[in-house]
Amino acid sequence: MPGGSLKIAAMNLEKSFEGVKVVDFSQGVAGPMCGLQLAQYGADVLKIEPIGEGDWGRGLGPRYGHFSALAVAVNRGKRSLAVDLKNPKGKEIVLKLIKEADVISHNYRPGVMERLGLDEEAVRKINPTVVYLTVEGFGSDGPYRDRPATDSILQGYTGFMNINRDKDGTPKLMLPYLTDYVTGLYAFQAVSAALFKRAMKGEGETICLSLLQSAAALQATKMIDVHIEGAGDVSGGVPMGTFQTKDGYMSINARRDYQFKALCKLIGREDMIDDSRYSSVKARFENEEEVLSIVKEAVCKRPTAEWSTLLTDADILNAPVNTYEDYYEDPHIKAVQTYTWMEHDELGRIPMTRIPALPPVDPNNAKSHSPHVGEHTQAVLKNLGYTDANIAALRDENAIGIYEKKLCD
Repeated sequence: MPGGSLKIAAMNLEKSFEGVKVVDFSQGVAGPMCGLQLAQYGADVLKIEPIGEGDWGRGLGPRYGHFSALAVAVNRGKRSLAVDLKNPKGKEIVLKLIKEADVISHNYRPGVMERLGLDEEAVRKINPTVVYLTVEGFGSDGPYRDRPATDSILQGYTGFMNINRDKDGTPKLMLPYLTDYVTGLYAFQAVSAALFKRAMKGEGETICLSLLQSAAALQATKMIDVHIEGAGDVSGGVPMGTFQTKDGYMSINARRDYQFKALCKLIGREDMIDDSRYSSVKARFENEEEVLSIVKEAVCKRPTAEWSTLLTDADILNAPVNTYEDYYEDPHIKAVQTYTWMEHDELGRIPMTRIPALPPVDPNNAKSHSPHVGEHTQAVLKNLGYTDANIAALRDENAIGIYEKKLCD
């Protein structure tokens, strides 16, 4: 498709969920990641968070005022209402919002929404056709349903860490928040399908998914491989992986026969092409250690840039293992605009990553802004009909929280 057509399609997708109202109680990573996608596709996502510190995800990693890097990344395009859900007047506000919502989302542990009177059964009494999303850790059933769970816990529990070991054999966490992010994307996919069903049939939907399900789904291929081949490492092809060069590292994939032949010529080992130990995909699997040893010895003798040119010209899959600084300065990355530099009032100049299929980040677009805790409380309440006096009284009673921008000295 011509480049112009792609840009037009992206601009249209940006408004796909325009008019959809989302009341999002989720905190942390997975739930907010789903909300991020909905917001970037045009939905009005209202983030419901505790007064004061707000969503606990704002404290994941170093905190800068109301933000962590995570909070900036996953809350773009949302509005923030700070409210005490245990305060009857705070709950009254939320119920008014729920009545008009198209989507309700939360990732509280089992029983919390029931205690708050905001569980699905209660919500459907005032909004029968709402899409009700619950994101859980271990799931809503089973002996571990009440256990707290995070990305790191589920990576360990589902075997993910076991297949990701360092050179000493120690299981390692795959960063950053891999299971959480994928769970958020699965949630967005499910909510999108439910909204389509609602538009076509007028029916609501209940969606329950978990970090456990997502972590397992990520490993579907690996689980089959290990079941068939045993517990050892099963590669996707030979030679394939990360190789040290004279001045860095490269990712090289020469698993297919024509690629392997081309690589043999580049490293001066044409003798390997017709050698029965290496001349087929199956043979290379059986002699993987020896093949990798030969390739590693050759690759380390030349710098990355030289290998990049040689491998690309030979039609062999390759890429340098970049630092983020390398990535930001790469001419291809600049051309395709996978990120945009923008100024943030707490973090300063930061790179903001583009959502796939959508236009580049526009620093002047409200959808690129991540809200402070309670930044939109007053606007939300006024839209519900509350007067300035009502709002002041609610604040005095600690039912709501309002963000007040700090003035520069």
